[in-house]
Amino acid sequence: MTAIPTRPHVLMMSEITVDGKLTLKRGASSKILMQHMAPETEVLLHQTRAECGAIMVGSRTIAIDNSYLTVRLVEGKSPLRVIPSSMAAISPDANVLNSDAPTLVAVSRAAPEERVAAIRAKGADVVVCGKEHVDLPALMQVLREDYGVEKMMIEGGPTLNWHMLRHGLVDDIRLIHLPFIVGGEDTPSLVGGMHIESEDEMIRLDLKKYYMCGTNLVTEYTVQYGNNE
Repeated sequence: MTAIPTRPHVLMMSEITVDGKLTLKRGASSKILMQHMAPETEVLLHQTRAECGAIMVGSRTIAIDNSYLTVRLVEGKSPLRVIPSSMAAISPDANVLNSDAPTLVAVSRAAPEERVAAIRAKGADVVVCGKEHVDLPALMQVLREDYGVEKMMIEGGPTLNWHMLRHGLVDDIRLIHLPFIVGGEDTPSLVGGMHIESEDEMIRLDLKKYYMCGTNLVTEYTVQYGNNE
């Protein structure tokens, strides 16, 4: 008997420079680099959104980029926008709280009630997952069981990417390679989090596909949890 999935299949998708950076500097919008993507790659991004039941972005990325996270360049339905924010720190004026697509904000029990009320007043769903921080595995179960999400993509920053990988919640990674070097010791890279102590802690990937999309190289990987020998 086939086991019933308890969470969505998760694809992490991001643009990335040659030196692994996501932005020009800390606090800068990723949109600055994304405007250098080939038109075909922009279409690929929106096609991927249209193929997913949900899209997840961290609240800090929302604060910096103020993204819409909708499908615009291709035909298709915009996915459920999922924003983990332990303290409900999302501006009521954020674009993800507009009526273009449904939005789910995940908060902790420590989130101030007035912030939660302000988010709900904008028409977004709010789910409480976790005591002081959002419990991502629990949120994944809510998405699968209560919202019927079978496939989700992450367009996250380094913090969300790290936590999702640390919990073993990412299945595939798709990277759009930009032919630039940015530099900077504190410039955000694909994955943040704590430093590892040994190579045994590395998360290994299996390259399954690579191709040109317009002028951009795209690589696709499967995440190999537990295969660190």
